[in-house]
Amino acid sequence: MAKKPKIHILDVTNRDGVQTSRLGLAKLQKTIINMYLDKMGVYQSEMGFPFTNHEINYINANLELKRLGVFKSIILSGWSRPVIKDIEKSVELTSIKDMNISVSTSEQMLSSKFEGKYSKKDIIRMIVDATRYAKKEGIKTVGVNAEDASRADVNFLIEFAAAAKEAGADRFRYCDTLGYDDPFSIYERISQIVASVKIGVELHCHNDLGIAVATSIGGAKAAVDSGVDAYINTTVNGMGERAGNADLVSTILAIKKSSGLKDKYAMDDNIDLKMAWKISKYASYAFNVPIPINQPGVGDNAFAHESGIHVDGALKDSRNYELYHYEELGRGEPEIIETGRRITVGEYSGIKGFRNVYGKMEIEFKDDKEATKILELVRYANVHTQKPLVEDELKFIAAYPDIARKIMTVTPP
Repeated sequence: MAKKPKIHILDVTNRDGVQTSRLGLAKLQKTIINMYLDKMGVYQSEMGFPFTNHEINYINANLELKRLGVFKSIILSGWSRPVIKDIEKSVELTSIKDMNISVSTSEQMLSSKFEGKYSKKDIIRMIVDATRYAKKEGIKTVGVNAEDASRADVNFLIEFAAAAKEAGADRFRYCDTLGYDDPFSIYERISQIVASVKIGVELHCHNDLGIAVATSIGGAKAAVDSGVDAYINTTVNGMGERAGNADLVSTILAIKKSSGLKDKYAMDDNIDLKMAWKISKYASYAFNVPIPINQPGVGDNAFAHESGIHVDGALKDSRNYELYHYEELGRGEPEIIETGRRITVGEYSGIKGFRNVYGKMEIEFKDDKEATKILELVRYANVHTQKPLVEDELKFIAAYPDIARKIMTVTPP
């Protein structure tokens, strides 16, 4: 019996989310995001640009964490233009084995962004040549991205996907780059594409119209209904360019809890929503962007009730006014806020304060030499992130000091 297609989560916080204007993440913070995504059971993380000098050490260090088994199951992938020298540099300087290659496909982009330099035949030639080269160089999974697909001619997208598949591409990424599609238009377009080209489909939707999650799910539904796996691109807290991308937690909740999807569309088996609260809070801290009070699942008011009728109903049975329980998202534990003396570790910390902080986490060092080594790394990490380190960052540095050093090493050419 044929295996039923699934919906997978391919998170792009560390590639698209960090492109948010005026914001970003340090490499250590990107690593912790990858760690949390792995613990959450997310299928894949598009972690960055493997041909970019300042990303190389971070990418290799994270791939080393995967080889060591620190990351249990997540696939770590990179992004590239359809430029042979970029792919060549990626495979030469990193051990990346999964990659998405992206090129614009709409008439708007071809005529205005590229100023008429490339025809549609040129675009297909570029993606075919890049895909063949990547496969020849040992890239296991190649996704081909049709940028601005929602404004491109669907027949051209079919031609694009078919040529890429013949060249060895494993997936076709449909990019709703400007958030132009809606759940109904994307369903129709994905259905048309998959009817002609049986290939796994990634849905990459932006939130310019406020419907990125709904549009992503509409596209994923079309892919699964047409007999292929779907890969929804998400970001933690919906971070991303302009109005952002499809939010990770909202997307998972919609697939697991909505009336038309739950129990009908299979997701990755090891998705653990109990990580939702932790990863959302961490991303908010790392990006320095508060979680909206009404954010699904993780906002401060997601489980708050004040109206008399609602309070009465919720106290009798939470299911009266809550579609899911807060404990499912890892919420419910009291958060302790220190109001007395606090000892923190920063770029100018000394050994006594450092030992005090690690002692509270029940982490001991075998001697002063080891403690001093970790202290130096923690100081650099504070310079690197420009904010106090959270407990999991401190624990990570103590557990993997050599990898942490590599992650924080950026050498200008």
